[in-house]
Amino acid sequence: MELTVAFARAGASAVSVLVDERFGGSLTDLRAARTAAPDTPLLAKGFFREELQLLQLKLAGADAALLLLRDLDDDRMRALMAYATELRLETLVEAHDAPELERAVALNAPVIGLNSRDLSTFRIDRRAQLDLVARAPRDRVVIAESGIESPAQAAAAELAGADAVLVGSTLMRAKEPAAKVRELLSRPLVKVCGLTREEDVAVAAEAGADLAGFILAKESPRRAKRVLEVPDTMLTVAVFVEDVAKTNADLHQVYARETGHRSRDAVLLRDGERVATVVDLPWQQDDASHLERARAAEGRVMLAGGLSAANLREAIEAVRPWAVDASSRLEVKPGVKDHEAVRAFVEAAR
Repeated sequence: MELTVAFARAGASAVSVLVDERFGGSLTDLRAARTAAPDTPLLAKGFFREELQLLQLKLAGADAALLLLRDLDDDRMRALMAYATELRLETLVEAHDAPELERAVALNAPVIGLNSRDLSTFRIDRRAQLDLVARAPRDRVVIAESGIESPAQAAAAELAGADAVLVGSTLMRAKEPAAKVRELLSRPLVKVCGLTREEDVAVAAEAGADLAGFILAKESPRRAKRVLEVPDTMLTVAVFVEDVAKTNADLHQVYARETGHRSRDAVLLRDGERVATVVDLPWQQDDASHLERARAAEGRVMLAGGLSAANLREAIEAVRPWAVDASSRLEVKPGVKDHEAVRAFVEAAR
């Protein structure tokens, strides 16, 4: 159970342990994980239907058990949740669609897992998962499960309202599972903005950028015709100055219009809801208080304005932003990226 220890050291808040023998797990694995990591919260994963199973999990060292709404009617779920409470065993109640989410809420499940993987077909639908996460009540602990392979996908769940993500297959496929945990948790996210060409998107993706920015404001010399396709591991950001149009982008970055161009700062929106503040420089101006302003901002901060590989580490150390954003310093001319500058910028952020 070396992985249990490695995951905890890499920053995982808890570790799930598969105990179903049909999938190669057992209670022996759970006991070994508890012995190896006595202070790490352990979630037992399996198909549990009886109180005796929960007792066995508790005795083997579990702190929590996964309960699938797909397998349990409401009466059985209530009984298992009540017994788990007696055992001081937490429960993660898993839902796969809107009706199951409604059941979880009605059952007063304090921790709800929303799984993007259909257990019948094993198909993953991240968009459906994010919609469910956004619909879940904020007075519950909400966990986005399955299909998360990159920091951007984890961030998408975070912005939709998830309190945590549960990742399994991605870690098991990784050459270095603990390093993958650190990667998924890493901040700041990196946004390469002002993209207009597919080849530049490809370089940003290959370099490891998390967010691809497409400026759709008509006054910008870096205006893109549209939001281009990006790999599933990235998120798209459509950038506007005041006049916001409907797009297929994951996020919208919106500036007010001032003195014929953009305002200093912007807001980052998900489905019209503010999820972060973009702390930027005034249009074509510098400001010695830029980093101080960003450090004082509340909530998630995307730091933008004058950033490049040369000054990025200093800025990150000063601000500790949620994301960093660069555009003009990564170009050979407006709308055309310098590929080496893009690679260097992403590397500097890591």
